[in-house]
Amino acid sequence: MFAISLGDGAELRPLEPWRAEEFLAHMDRGREFVGRHIGLADATADLAGARAWLQSYADKAVTDTGRLYGIWLDGLLVGGVLFRTFDAIARTCEAGCWLEPAAAGHGLATRGSRVIIDWAIRERGIHRVEWQVSDRNAPSINVAKRLGMTREGLLRQNYLYRGAWQNTEVWSVLAHEWLAANALA
Repeated sequence: MFAISLGDGAELRPLEPWRAEEFLAHMDRGREFVGRHIGLADATADLAGARAWLQSYADKAVTDTGRLYGIWLDGLLVGGVLFRTFDAIARTCEAGCWLEPAAAGHGLATRGSRVIIDWAIRERGIHRVEWQVSDRNAPSINVAKRLGMTREGLLRQNYLYRGAWQNTEVWSVLAHEWLAANALA
């Protein structure tokens, strides 16, 4: 196993199915907060759901179509970052994040996202990284901005969530933009 320091006692590590109980406890702490904008809270309402969701990302990692990493703060799982989709042939992916309330507002989602996006572009040759977010999710929109992404547009009422149609903002960063903004010292 590996851990990448995010600073201030935070680490980024793979989030795997054997951590389902720890993941469920994390989701229980932040279910209402996380569930305001994304279906993760509903999909992981019990241990079987948590294990299945984690296994789906383990399967994606094996097929090179997605990745999942947890964010631990002082040894406690408090959130995560992921590649919801990852297409190495087309050289595109979609990144995302979530945090429980106690971890929000400390830059953890931005720092974790920065690590995985940098890896995707520098190591895997990804050309385009997308960030799709509810237009009502200001914290996630702010992460996209801090990552240097460009807002490309709004998909109107494209996602039915908890019985209501949601709008999705599409943000992205291209490899040359990322490399210019994140030149190695």
